[in-house]
Amino acid sequence: TPLYSSAASDVYKRQIRIFQGIGGFFFKEGYSRHFVEYALKLSRADPGDYVLDPFVGVGTTCLTCRELGYESLGVEISPLFALVARVKTADYDTKSLREIRDGIMSERFKRPVVDVKSFVKKLFSKHALEDLFFLKEKIDRIGDEKGREFMTLALMTAAGKVSYIYRDGGVVKVRKDIPRPPSLKKTFRRVVNMMIKDVEKLPLTDSKSVIKLGDARRLDFIDDELFDVVITSPPYLNKLEYTSVYGPEYELFMGGATVNPLRSYIGLRPNELYAAEDTPPAAYLYFKDMGMALAEMYRVLKEGGRAVLVVGGGVFPDRVLDVDVKLAEIAVEKGFDVERIIAVNKRVATTRRVIKIGWSRESILLLSK
Repeated sequence: TPLYSSAASDVYKRQIRIFQGIGGFFFKEGYSRHFVEYALKLSRADPGDYVLDPFVGVGTTCLTCRELGYESLGVEISPLFALVARVKTADYDTKSLREIRDGIMSERFKRPVVDVKSFVKKLFSKHALEDLFFLKEKIDRIGDEKGREFMTLALMTAAGKVSYIYRDGGVVKVRKDIPRPPSLKKTFRRVVNMMIKDVEKLPLTDSKSVIKLGDARRLDFIDDELFDVVITSPPYLNKLEYTSVYGPEYELFMGGATVNPLRSYIGLRPNELYAAEDTPPAAYLYFKDMGMALAEMYRVLKEGGRAVLVVGGGVFPDRVLDVDVKLAEIAVEKGFDVERIIAVNKRVATTRRVIKIGWSRESILLLSK
């Protein structure tokens, strides 16, 4: 029987920051480096152990592993988040970064062709969009991949700071309370300088972190029993903002790539809407896909390895689902032992905003092979 505990609550909630490490890219769903440190202790990891995060997001697990001396691999299905994670975890020559910055800033402005969807145009001033496309054209020509991705993240972050973007849950809205946004070019320079300073003061070890595009349900490129520890936070059930809220970044920096629904539910396939009578279709699909992901985690873990997962409750109009308990049951089906379920947070769940239907719990699952 899983043991519930609230002992980790303070560790989990302490400094839950939007972004850990380089830059200031908005990422609402991330956890902090303090949680990764706690998870490493919880899993009894030793320096040099190999850590996997199959839902790596913007790379906090891998960055913390680099700081503390653990080898790590992060897998992420979103090309946008994978780019952010690569920039955060890479090694840099800061002299080269400054030379690239100076080269970009010395270019004489030439009005570019601005080709974006009408909604994205509403999110920026005319001058900001022209500066954005001008700078992006220069950055795209950078030959060094790491330097190009570093500057792309800087421009992405700067663009967010001068935009009219207001992110409300899973919806991007237009702010109307910014009479005169700051200059994008000046903001870009400030962001680049801040990121370079972050690189210089971030104490990274020689351990390696690799970020790969991939699907947590199908880790075919990973051999069996390769990792000592898994630390991750799968997408929460019925949390839609994982993807749609980053639509402007996909449009402007990812070539208009379609946002993959795997960050919303893990997968929503209308032709598979069968569910047991007591399970909403979205939950049925979520647990089915999480079963596949847990099976892959089990396969790639070494004998005696541990997995630490942060999971959240599922809230529906007529009920609250205890996702931690259900995922623990699925983990046992896939071969894991459930050592503990640690309750770290809870909130009142309501329907129609006023009718209480229960409590939604956020938990840490500690599994072992």
